[in-house]
Amino acid sequence: MILYGVGLSPFVRKTLVTFKEKGLVFEQRPVMPGDKSDEFRCASPLGKIPGFADGDFKICDSTAIITYVEAKFPEKPVLPADPAQRARTIWFEEFADTVLSAQVAPIFWNRVVLPRMMGQAGDEAAAAKAETEGLPPLLAYLEGQIPASNFLVGDRLTLADIAVAAQIVNLMHSGYEIDAATYPKLAAYAATILARPAFIEALTAEKAMFGG
Repeated sequence: MILYGVGLSPFVRKTLVTFKEKGLVFEQRPVMPGDKSDEFRCASPLGKIPGFADGDFKICDSTAIITYVEAKFPEKPVLPADPAQRARTIWFEEFADTVLSAQVAPIFWNRVVLPRMMGQAGDEAAAAKAETEGLPPLLAYLEGQIPASNFLVGDRLTLADIAVAAQIVNLMHSGYEIDAATYPKLAAYAATILARPAFIEALTAEKAMFGG
């Protein structure tokens, strides 16, 4: 199996960590978005990451990829069997991928990608607006959703945790720290999830992209 994409993408990171949590054997090829190689475009016709190939089967989009491997490799599941818990897991993944990402992306793009990777000035006003206006109600929502188990759904890690933490990492890369005084449960939750070996391994590999 081949996973195409770089880990600084939260969607690649989500997929990569899921593979590691499930103990899958795969190869990661660090393709950037928009790559025009035939190999990558066969897996991702629109040039978006992640792309994926398992023999002759090729697909893109992190949710589609994870759906495939979850069905093919049901051991160590990241989607609960219980209908209600599965639905909540899918909701939190969708929340992370769309609602939370919409606020994280302008912060990461303008404070990391443009200035540190492309040598261009970022739009600090857009980043600040996302940080001060868009982000707080979403963090407050998560603060109210974290149960005593310290997992968003049930008492074990699910795709909900992986998807949310994958977005939090991009906030960290942007220099944003979750205020433990304002969001004590969320701060503890993020520390717990990101301390898992799969996330540690993924983040260690990402440091090279920052020259560290």
